[in-house]
Amino acid sequence: MIAEMPAADRSSLRVLVLHNQPVLPEDHPDADSEHEILFTAEFVRRSLSEAGYDVSTLGVSRDPAILLESLRDLRPDVVFNLFEGLADFGETEAHVAGLLEWLEIPYTGCPYQTLCLARSKHLTKYLLTGAGLPTAKFFVVDDVPVEDCPLGWPVIVKPATQDASVGVDQGSVVTNLERLNDRVAYLLDNYGPPVLIEEFIRGREFSIGLIEAPELRVLPVSEILFIDKDPDFWPIVTYDAKWKPGTRDYEATPPKYPARISPRLRNKLETLAKRAFRLLACRDYARVDFRVRGGKPYILEVNPNPDFSPIAGLSGGLDSAGISHAQFTVDLVQRALARGGKNAATARCSS
Repeated sequence: MIAEMPAADRSSLRVLVLHNQPVLPEDHPDADSEHEILFTAEFVRRSLSEAGYDVSTLGVSRDPAILLESLRDLRPDVVFNLFEGLADFGETEAHVAGLLEWLEIPYTGCPYQTLCLARSKHLTKYLLTGAGLPTAKFFVVDDVPVEDCPLGWPVIVKPATQDASVGVDQGSVVTNLERLNDRVAYLLDNYGPPVLIEEFIRGREFSIGLIEAPELRVLPVSEILFIDKDPDFWPIVTYDAKWKPGTRDYEATPPKYPARISPRLRNKLETLAKRAFRLLACRDYARVDFRVRGGKPYILEVNPNPDFSPIAGLSGGLDSAGISHAQFTVDLVQRALARGGKNAATARCSS
């Protein structure tokens, strides 16, 4: 167990809330997901300041020298890592975690290796398959034309290295080879290779947040409800469904916390979520998404460091479990400090 640190002792500890500085113009189609980080960073800053820590924030974009210089100048005892990667260079999410590890600065959230692996959806699916965990059948392409589809129709087509539903819309589900090639070409032009092509699983969609508190704990299962019954409207969580209130996709996919499911299904989902969390060596918190067809769960994705916003799914899961999001924020800092020792970062950054 990690002992609760008295508030009087926190004022001497420097916490740096690190986030990605938005690089896309506000009229870019993917800007909504990127700009939300500013709201989240302010929530974290306020929560930690109110808990008594000495808090500063730093947004980093294209120049990593700014990060290095700031770490040396600010000398944080711990970094609250909200860096999600640059919108047009997603691999930087893992790069920042790797840099913090190299400098031996304690930080919250999942480690470098986990972020590298999970950023590549297809590599994660290979790992899940190899470990005997259920996931939809899939294949990966790097160019067009796609000569054949070994999966049954329909299939869903996604950028393999994006997150936050970037590149997913109603055109993502295709029912023939011509549309498949059109979609693959579109994703290659806009996001680059590789492109992930999956069997489309019709069924209910669930998410499970997991936290280490300090033992691994599964938060109540949540469900995305698909309430638009138009047969020509695919029941999927698109980019608009996540980020654009008022759109048809958003209004058609309300979340339910907690989900109404049988104890048997809940046990299945919780067991699989724990196995996936440990398989990818997640740390502190993560989310696992599922589709369930005919009572059988399929893992869609494993999401290390999922959206930390107080209005996002992780927060909904915490609330369902009776856990204060603000207190969980403080707990993450204490866990990171315990991993690294409160004076380690100060000594190394100032050297």
